[in-house]
Amino acid sequence: MSARILLTGASGTVGGATARLLAGRGHAVRLLGRDPARLPQPGPHVEVATGDFDDPATLREAMAGIHAVLVVTGDPRLPGHDANVVRAAQDAGVRHLVKLSALAVTDPAAQDFITCWQREAEERVRACGLDWTLLRPRAFMTNTLAWAEGIRRSGTVRAWPADSPAACVDPYDVACVAARVLTEPGHAGQAYGLTGPAALTAREQAELLSRVLGRRLDFEELLPEQVRRAAEARYGAQVAQALRESAERQVKGAKRQVEPALERLLGRPGRGYAEWARENAALFA
Repeated sequence: MSARILLTGASGTVGGATARLLAGRGHAVRLLGRDPARLPQPGPHVEVATGDFDDPATLREAMAGIHAVLVVTGDPRLPGHDANVVRAAQDAGVRHLVKLSALAVTDPAAQDFITCWQREAEERVRACGLDWTLLRPRAFMTNTLAWAEGIRRSGTVRAWPADSPAACVDPYDVACVAARVLTEPGHAGQAYGLTGPAALTAREQAELLSRVLGRRLDFEELLPEQVRRAAEARYGAQVAQALRESAERQVKGAKRQVEPALERLLGRPGRGYAEWARENAALFA
């Protein structure tokens, strides 16, 4: 069976789940990665292509015979990656690009480095002459896995902001939407804002997680500067500043809106944080 769908980012949260969903439904998919050993092997109809966003020739080769591509790029410091993917898709005769973006692009007040990168990537996809669909999730529930070490060591969740709600989304639900958009007609030219079913604060998430784990969790609100320093050590100053600006917008209420698209597309509500926590409780143990 010749693959018709190419998934980039298949070693990541959304790409990997999308690969498993499509393979489980019998779709022939091709996974792109620099290191094939890191890619999932979800079924017999899965091909693996070695390629690099920095190498357009490998991208064109991986897209040969492909109808639709899930575009997942992850480094705002390297905007050329998106340009290379789009150009390779044009050269290879791909028909449909499905771009994983972010809901922040719809907020005029969001002018941080990461959001501007996402906007530019969207504009490139919309202008490429191919069919396109944009998936714009709010922050992933999996981000709270950053709490796991503190929970294991001292039973403490440390976060900032503590009491500003955000309608975070289960990345599995984003993958479910991606799988539909990649395989069904009617999504060309659409942009879907994807959120969870309720806006929760970090403190509320910690309380739900405490119930799921069956143990008391203390909560410590970090200072903004502590969060910035930790992010700068991990990602560099430019990304750290963007993350701080994003959190400041959350404090102002910019991330509390629940969007209807996910429930409409899947025919069910999005999964809530408690459900996600129950499914992933072992990762905090």
